[in-house]
Amino acid sequence: MTSEIEQHRARLNVELVALGHFVEYAEQLFTDADLYFGHGSFEAFDEAVYLVLSALKLPLDELDSVWNRRVNTTERAAVLQLIHRRVDERIPAAYLTNEAFLGPYRFYVDERVIVPRSFIAELLRDQLSPWVDDPDSVSSVLDLCTGSGCLAILAALTFPNAHVDATDLSSDALDVAKRNVAEYAFADRVTVTQSDLFAGLKRQQYDIIITNPPYVTAASMNTLPDEYHREPEMALASGVDGLDHVRVILRDAPQHLKPGGLLLVEVGFNREAMEAAFPHLPLTWLETSAGDGVVFLVTGEELLSARPRAE
Repeated sequence: MTSEIEQHRARLNVELVALGHFVEYAEQLFTDADLYFGHGSFEAFDEAVYLVLSALKLPLDELDSVWNRRVNTTERAAVLQLIHRRVDERIPAAYLTNEAFLGPYRFYVDERVIVPRSFIAELLRDQLSPWVDDPDSVSSVLDLCTGSGCLAILAALTFPNAHVDATDLSSDALDVAKRNVAEYAFADRVTVTQSDLFAGLKRQQYDIIITNPPYVTAASMNTLPDEYHREPEMALASGVDGLDHVRVILRDAPQHLKPGGLLLVEVGFNREAMEAAFPHLPLTWLETSAGDGVVFLVTGEELLSARPRAE
């Protein structure tokens, strides 16, 4: 495979003139290298387009109008550096460009945080309808395991009258979250705090708690593609069945939810394991683009009523 990639580079490097040539070159190189996609793009062509346009600082939605644009010598070096680092180092594209998107919203990212890809973002786009009747009445939200702070910022955008607490155990991640909060000018509405799950929150209570905690099983950690091993392990791994963090969250959430408060938890594709671990807990699985086995909702009252049997 390595020789095929080298031959491809040698052949096409001399043929690259227009922007479209670089996209085609990158697409073929990514395919030959059997890269893994899942940090913003889902196929070689989309990732090739993204990296080429990003390297040239061109709008991401204007490919057709610039396809035949000539690339000068300086630009060529910048484009090839991104393309070749993606292949040689298997670095997710988001780390190469220091940006990631959730819908139309852009966030700064680097290797101190996982690349944002939470399906909770889709649910916030709909203001958690129909479970939240009046988004304007929501006054307090907690984003537990905030990472880059993206969900906390989306929550602030979704619920205009809410103050949002964004917590994480990693001080490195919180530095990234603070940068994103500042870029969105939300310093007065989003408080970034270091906390090991709920441990640093004292007795604060919230209308809504959202969390995309670590949920990767031990077996899956051993088989993750190289690109995922570029991300902080502490943001991914959660014990043998992937539910170590979720168990603590379900145990402690009731004391941090206001009456009628909602808890939304993303658990990857661990629905079967969740239902086996908590057979008496009435989980409401929410529909996302990945199906109805990724994010669940539960109320504080439901957690309390199930506690004697769920723990």
